[in-house]
Amino acid sequence: MINLYKHQADELEATKDMNKVAYYHDMGLGKTFTGAEKLIRLGANVNLVICQKSKIDDWVEHFKTYYPEYEVFNLTKKKDFVCFGNLEILEPPNIKLIGVINYELAFRRKELLQLKDFTLMLDESSLIQNEQAKRSKFIMKLNYKNLILLSGTPTSGKYERLWSQLHMLGWSISKDLFWRQYVDTEIIDNQGFPLKVVRGYKNVDRLKSKMRDYGCRFLKTDEVFDLPDQVFNEIKINTTPEYRTFKRDRIVDIDNKEFVGDTTLTKMLYERQLCGSYNANKLEALKDLLESSDDRIIIFYNFNDELDSIKELCEELNRPVSEVNGQVKDLTNWNEQNNTVLLGQYQAASMGLNLQKANKIVYFTPPLSSELFEQSKKRTHRIGQKETCFYYELICRNSIEEKIYKVLAERRDYTDKLFEEEED
Repeated sequence: MINLYKHQADELEATKDMNKVAYYHDMGLGKTFTGAEKLIRLGANVNLVICQKSKIDDWVEHFKTYYPEYEVFNLTKKKDFVCFGNLEILEPPNIKLIGVINYELAFRRKELLQLKDFTLMLDESSLIQNEQAKRSKFIMKLNYKNLILLSGTPTSGKYERLWSQLHMLGWSISKDLFWRQYVDTEIIDNQGFPLKVVRGYKNVDRLKSKMRDYGCRFLKTDEVFDLPDQVFNEIKINTTPEYRTFKRDRIVDIDNKEFVGDTTLTKMLYERQLCGSYNANKLEALKDLLESSDDRIIIFYNFNDELDSIKELCEELNRPVSEVNGQVKDLTNWNEQNNTVLLGQYQAASMGLNLQKANKIVYFTPPLSSELFEQSKKRTHRIGQKETCFYYELICRNSIEEKIYKVLAERRDYTDKLFEEEED
């Protein structure tokens, strides 16, 4: 039995008679629990969850943990996909199915178009805002009966990006009419070519009323919590084959760089590095987080290789960056642009900075020092903070990171274990 927060129970009660809903709730308000419970209450025999790649394991684990009466399948795995399809065709009595797949793979699984009368849930539904993209076109063709959209940033403040989601919710207005009624545009000359630009919005109250009619529910953090609270989230990530090889053999070669853990110190150092910028899964999970929020975000890291990889990712996402480390302290973007990502190295950024313009901290890799870890949390959770503080720990499964976080939770330094031999 799930124990829901009051705001989650209230949202479910408010939408109990709707089979198509959009929970546009702030990051950290537990959309996973609200959306999953709504899916179960809709009662369809077949259910499909489409999410970001880094969230697949989380969704599978969530349904298996809280709804064991359902058969849950990771549809990125060929065996699970075949089994899910066979069971759906056979329609066996007393068996209810949940399949989980990521956006990038879903549109390549044409068999999903054969599903009928099922519940579809889109986690981070803003990813279909471009209705011309292949994944959006495919998803909008699915023959779902029930629909659940989840997003903390459905439009990033740009109403023109709403049309595809509202269309899926059942509003039959054409895109052209939607723009004419709600988007204020102007045609400008762009080197001899006409270009339509958005100048603002109109009839906004009517738009919001129509959205409520079609199941859209907006919820902000400050409407829920007695601030400031602290909410911690663990995001589990798979290790790489190279990490597992190094853990077993104490040696591995990556891109002509040799990692040799011939002492306890070097073994620990390289295990930590292999969990960071050398783990593409972790960078993908970080990308998903950054795409889920346009707010200011702080990312704590340890090594220069991590800094370089994260800066490259931010550049790809067009996010402004500020840095605080042993060589640089530049808060210009942080102070001037509200979607800035602050990259803070623990020793330089975890103490003495007032960063309460943000309420979200991501720990790309953990520190060894309990003091630095505890102090880093206070960069946002301090006098002047009016919002709940959220912390996201990116943790590699079955790795040294799980051990580090366990020790840090006891308010001890992991360096206490520095000369202890690790179990292979």
